[in-house]
Amino acid sequence: MYLTEEVFVTLYKSLVRYYLEYASSVWNPQRQGLIKDLEKVQMKATKLVLTVKHLTYKERLRQLKLPTLKYRCTRGDMIEVFKIVTGKYDSNVTFSFKKHQDSRTRGHNLKLVNHRCHYDLKKYFFVHE
Repeated sequence: MYLTEEVFVTLYKSLVRYYLEYASSVWNPQRQGLIKDLEKVQMKATKLVLTVKHLTYKERLRQLKLPTLKYRCTRGDMIEVFKIVTGKYDSNVTFSFKKHQDSRTRGHNLKLVNHRCHYDLKKYFFVHE
């Protein structure tokens, strides 16, 4: 079976990527092994297109105009934080981030406090209490 680049991208975005990113804000993997396991699915899928099969993984993604799954998860997290900080969600339903109280916030008032963690248990939590 021969897939053109356009057909592959359409099928991949609608059928495969949905399952790879399902509820990523809840179970977003932080360990490199788990991230690589998810990326392997995309690596194998991009080899189905014969015109880009001989290229490296990064070159295949560039040719097909697809981002890495790690990039998409990070981008999704940043969008969610922006929506929470700017009040796009109901404040009774969502949690709030601690904003930096220093007056020297270098151009904006949405700078957040960076919490330091000693253990991995809370290191990758979305919110630190």
